[in-house]
Amino acid sequence: METAWWTAELHNALNQTKEKPTMKLIHYTTPTLGSWSPFHRLSSFQDLLASSGELAGGSAKPWTPALDVFETDEAITVRVELGGMKKEDFDISLEDDTLAISGCREWPNEDRRVESFRSELFRGTFHREVVMPCPVKTDAVKAAYTDGILVIEVPKAEEAKPRKIAVG
Repeated sequence: METAWWTAELHNALNQTKEKPTMKLIHYTTPTLGSWSPFHRLSSFQDLLASSGELAGGSAKPWTPALDVFETDEAITVRVELGGMKKEDFDISLEDDTLAISGCREWPNEDRRVESFRSELFRGTFHREVVMPCPVKTDAVKAAYTDGILVIEVPKAEEAKPRKIAVG
């Protein structure tokens, strides 16, 4: 009986108010790990560190050009995106097992005279290092720069190349 009374009271109270009760629905999406990357926060942190030089009065902040590394039976190939640069703007070195690429992308002189509404092009100094996964021939490294892409081919040393073994 008590439940029926409470239901009747609630029904009467709701009918006496001018506003109808509404329920707000919130769309729920299940989080997936496929779209989450632990390196996203690292990238944001690197951007914060890079901007600290700009806040301290520096004009050119460091940036990190994108690169790809491929391995074949014969060589390690490194491809670096350096659009807007000339060959004289960057240096390549190979010491022990570490390939280093560094340089500086400058602002064109005409860009410094105007106030920027939006600036997404990276400029300033950069330094990238790639540790070779196997012994390499340091004296046979080849590099080519075409259409803003630097391609470095580092041949593997003979002891690092796969060998076919005959079963006797």
